[in-house]
Amino acid sequence: MAIIEGRWTGPIWDTHLHLDPNGRGIAAAQDFANAGGTHLCLVHKPEFHQGLPESLSAVKEAYIGTLDMAKAVRREVGIDVRVILGPHPVVWEKQIHTLGMEESTQLHLDSIALALEYCAEGDAVALGEVGRPHYPVSDEIWDAANQQLHTVMHMASQADVPIQLHVEENGSQTNAELAEICDRSGLIRERAVHHYAPANVSEPFTHGLSSSVSMGKESISALLDSYPHCSSTWTMETDYLDDPRRPGAVLGPKTVPKRTQALTTTLLETVDQNQAEDLLHQIHSFWPSALYGEIDP
Repeated sequence: MAIIEGRWTGPIWDTHLHLDPNGRGIAAAQDFANAGGTHLCLVHKPEFHQGLPESLSAVKEAYIGTLDMAKAVRREVGIDVRVILGPHPVVWEKQIHTLGMEESTQLHLDSIALALEYCAEGDAVALGEVGRPHYPVSDEIWDAANQQLHTVMHMASQADVPIQLHVEENGSQTNAELAEICDRSGLIRERAVHHYAPANVSEPFTHGLSSSVSMGKESISALLDSYPHCSSTWTMETDYLDDPRRPGAVLGPKTVPKRTQALTTTLLETVDQNQAEDLLHQIHSFWPSALYGEIDP
């Protein structure tokens, strides 16, 4: 794991990316690999436009689709793929209006339990994305979402499984609230990963949560400003949706490898090579391995 001629030659890990068999699928994963990517977390994605699962058997079928996609990427592209399974909080909120609060909540928690079974069997490495709606809802639904998130965090803690969180964008306040729920539920804060996180990874902002940072164009400067004040882990992500209706959303699959090399260039202008290599090793090997399992040296 070294910087050679100004380029990082070690692992490059996108810790939150979706692939869709009806989208670019394998081709998108190949783009990631061709750009220098070596590891990715393939996160389960609900098919909002095809009808949401209304039974646990339908959830299981959808999970198997994600697991099959991971196997295909490993086989055809040859990169390391870790699967993250779980019921999306937006699915829960939408189904409150069709199934009712009690049935939607029970299906959500049963889906959590099923995902944890896959984690126990070694087929998945984390719960995700779980959390709470990112848009305004009624007080009743908001309170239920937080009660449910407490239960989900407790289940993850009992199973010793990390979670990736889908939450609203409300800065440090969101992280403070999530950290408090972690503490009440027994989940170690670093085992709760704020997905699509801002590039502010300082402890006063994250409150000790881990961050899967969205690597937009301004992310590198913000990371360089904040990482010296970080007390928890952070990694890089695109949240690539692989949605044929929204090509390239959120960020394209080549983004994390490109941003990694840009970060390498900028680091070498401010710190010595050993320090730059150490940080890149943390981002793309040590920290993701601590959450999602060791990688081959």
